[in-house]
Amino acid sequence: MESTRFSIPNISCGHCVMTIKRELSEIQGVKKVEGDPETKEIVVEWEAPATLEGIKAILKEINYPPAG
Repeated sequence: MESTRFSIPNISCGHCVMTIKRELSEIQGVKKVEGDPETKEIVVEWEAPATLEGIKAILKEINYPPAG
């Protein structure tokens, strides 16, 4: 299992975090998504077939692209 912390500047509230959780949880292999609107960070845990590139692509698609 892999885990990555993303900094997402577009997060402004708990609803943003819930949207990210809902969208990323639909990816096969994503096991856990946690976020904090105050730090504007999310942590994603996943395993194959999910990929880091796929997770980043979904975040960009839903208008929450990770910084950097």
